[in-house]
Amino acid sequence: MSKSITELTPREVWANFYNLTRVPRPSHHEAEARAFVMQWAAENGIRAEIDEACNILLSKPATPGMENRRGVILQGHLDMVPQKNNNKVHDFTKDPIDARVDGEWVTADGTTLGADNGIGVAAAMAVLLANDIPHGPLEVLITATEETGMDGANGIRPGWVKGEILLNLDSETEGELYVGCAGGIDGKILFRYPSEPVPAGSKAYKLYLGGLAGGHSGMDINLGRGNANKLFFRLLKSIADELDTRVASMSGGDMRNAIPREAIAVVTLPAGNVGKFLARIQELEGVFRAELSAKEPALTCTAEEIGLPARVIDLKAQQRLTNAILACPNGATRMIDSMPDTVETSNNLAIVKVETEGAEINMLLRSSVESAKMALVQTIRAVFELAAADEIIFEGGYPGWKPDPQSTIRETMVAVYEKLYGKTPAIMAIHAGLECGILGSVYPGWDMISFGPTICSPHSPDEKVNIASVAKFWEFMKATLAAVPPR
Repeated sequence: MSKSITELTPREVWANFYNLTRVPRPSHHEAEARAFVMQWAAENGIRAEIDEACNILLSKPATPGMENRRGVILQGHLDMVPQKNNNKVHDFTKDPIDARVDGEWVTADGTTLGADNGIGVAAAMAVLLANDIPHGPLEVLITATEETGMDGANGIRPGWVKGEILLNLDSETEGELYVGCAGGIDGKILFRYPSEPVPAGSKAYKLYLGGLAGGHSGMDINLGRGNANKLFFRLLKSIADELDTRVASMSGGDMRNAIPREAIAVVTLPAGNVGKFLARIQELEGVFRAELSAKEPALTCTAEEIGLPARVIDLKAQQRLTNAILACPNGATRMIDSMPDTVETSNNLAIVKVETEGAEINMLLRSSVESAKMALVQTIRAVFELAAADEIIFEGGYPGWKPDPQSTIRETMVAVYEKLYGKTPAIMAIHAGLECGILGSVYPGWDMISFGPTICSPHSPDEKVNIASVAKFWEFMKATLAAVPPR
C-alpha cells in the first residue's frame, strides 16, 4: 500500500481519490461510501442531500461575477466493479483497495482500482473544495449503483437538480469528448431439469479455465478477447460425447458488464477415460492459446481430481444447455456504418451458473440503435426457445443517448481544448452505457457531454489510470467551468 498517490499532481484530485480507495464501494454495497461523502461535505460546509434512489446531490453557489452563467452539473457514479485475480484474497465489501503508483500509471494489486468512476468523483469533489476556480452555479450529482443497472439514474426525480449543463465524468480516454452512447438491456435465461446419480465407476475433476484478460463489456467487447463461458462450453462439447463427460456444477463470470475471465466446473467421467481426458484438456488448452495468442497469452486450462459429487445434471439438459450457449451471439455483432471503429450492437454472455437441478445465464446486450438491440433480443430468444429454456427474460432496458447537433457546451469545450492543448479533441460516441441517456430522458433540456482521463482495462484487475491524463483532465475541467456561457 503506497500513499505516494497523494503526492501526485493535481494533489487535490489524487487526495480525494486515495480517500475513496479506502472506503469499500462495490455495487449494492455503497452505504459506507455515501456516509463518507456526506461526512466530508458536512466537515467542509458543502450543502448535500440524498434522494430516495440513494443519489447524492452537492451544491455550491457561483463564484463572484459568474452568477449569470448557466448552471453546471458535474456527474459521476459512486460504485465500482469488484473484480480480482483468482489468487487474490480480497473482500470488496470490507477491504480497501491497495492502490499504488506504477510508473506513469496508478493501479491496484490484483483487483479493480475503482478509477471508474472514482477519479471523476474525486475531481468533482476537488472543485467543490476549491476557492480559486471561477464557475457559475454548480452542482455535483453522484449516482448510485451505476455498474449493475444504473439504479440511481433510473430513480432520479424531475426537478431535483437545477442545472442546465451536464458534464458526465465517466469517459475513459483523454482528448475525446463523448456526445452519444449505447442503450442496453439485461437478459436472463433459466433452465430447470432433473438431476441424476453419478454413473458407477466414475472419477471427478475440477476443471478450471482462466487467465483471461476480461475487461469492460462495452469498451473492450470488440477487442477479440476470450469469453470464459464460451470457451468452457466449447471444451465441454469437444469431450462430452467422446468421453462421456458429465457436469455436476459450473460457474463462469460474475458481472453482467465484465467480460468473463474464468470458469470453474466439476465434471465426472468413467475412470477408464481419465488418461484420454487429461490429454484432451491439455490439447484444447493448446488450441485455445494458439487461436488467442495475441489477446490471451496467460490463458490456462487445468484439471484436478476431486471427490465424487452426489449427482450430475440430466444428460439431455446438458446437451441443450451446451448447444444453446455455443449458439448464443457474443461479442460485437455490428459496427456503426458511419463510424466503422465504433461498435453499434453487441452481447456479453456474462454469467453462467449451473447446478444439478437448474442453470441461470445472464447477459448484457447493448446497441446505439434501438431496433438493432431488439433484433438481437429476438435472435437470442430464438436460440433459447429452441433449447427449451424454461424462462427467457429481458428486462432493465435503458435508452441510448443521441448526439445533439445544437450542443453549445460541445462548441465551448472544443474551443477550450484547442486553446489549452493546440489540437482539436475527437468527438465520439461510446458503446458503453453512460447514464446520460437515462438522465436526459428525465431532464430533456440538459446540454450534455462526457469526458475523462485515460483509464485502461476497466472492470478487470488490470485497471489503471494514466497520471498525466488526470492532470490534463483537471485543467480542462477548470477551464471549461470558467468558459461556460451565460444564460
